Amino acid sequence: MSGNWQYSRRWASGRVDRLTGDREVDGTVLTSPKPERPQRRTQSLRREYQEFILQRIEEYKEQLSRSELLSLGDDAVRELDAGPDGQLVLTEVLLLDHVDRIIKRRLRLPTFRRWREKHLKLRRAQQAPTHWGLPSDTPLSRLARSLEDDELALVVGNRAAPAGLLIAAYEANVLLIDQDLTGIEASESRAAAEALGQHFHTLVINLGGWFPDVNPNLVVIDPTLIRSVDDATASKLIKLLKSRTAPGGVHLVLSLSVEEDLTTMDVWKRHYAGWVVESSSRAGRPHWLLTTRP
Repeated sequence: MSGNWQYSRRWASGRVDRLTGDREVDGTVLTSPKPERPQRRTQSLRREYQEFILQRIEEYKEQLSRSELLSLGDDAVRELDAGPDGQLVLTEVLLLDHVDRIIKRRLRLPTFRRWREKHLKLRRAQQAPTHWGLPSDTPLSRLARSLEDDELALVVGNRAAPAGLLIAAYEANVLLIDQDLTGIEASESRAAAEALGQHFHTLVINLGGWFPDVNPNLVVIDPTLIRSVDDATASKLIKLLKSRTAPGGVHLVLSLSVEEDLTTMDVWKRHYAGWVVESSSRAGRPHWLLTTRP
């Protein structure tokens, strides 16, 4: 084998595609009496570990210059030459795999067992609402546990991102939308830092224009985002969210601010005429509004 390896390496600049694809919602009814599904566990853990390893490897590659990448390839060729299978035909796949093994050694990435222990401990902490600065009495944990694998939680507004991250900690699929790119990027960064990127996705949209083709079973709304647009746009958006929600789906209007009063709560309730409505208040002020599509 020769060390003159041609620069045909996809790993030099490529990113690993996410293992999650587009998902469809089948309209499964989500109501209060619905039993909570068992926590998503065994099948997804090893896949999450593989995603973690691939992400770290790609991050390392992206930090290297072209010459450093070529040198890494040469190291892989030499190791394969010196190994017991040195007489095998060197293929690009074999070479790419060995490059990844070298990087894994250099980064001292954990085994699946060590990663699993740390990962499960982190997930337990992330499933506490207070981890995200949310009140302990929020219904979000109950709602997140009720979502099936193929169901979607749509989070409307960057200020509701902590709610979306809590839902993602239960390994449910979350899509956060907002028209503020800076806020979206901040939410993405936190999701990555908390190892939730596999379940937490984002999209920048114009609230008065195009809307993603999704049918969520849970919609979490930041009321400050709704107030930031004109009344016509706000009304149109709420109607759209209601029409896109799967039958039996739930809308949660999060933490109305201290400036909100019961009159404003009544306005929100009127938006959901015909839906099953549950609300919560603190010290006479509205706290959150939970509605279920019949």
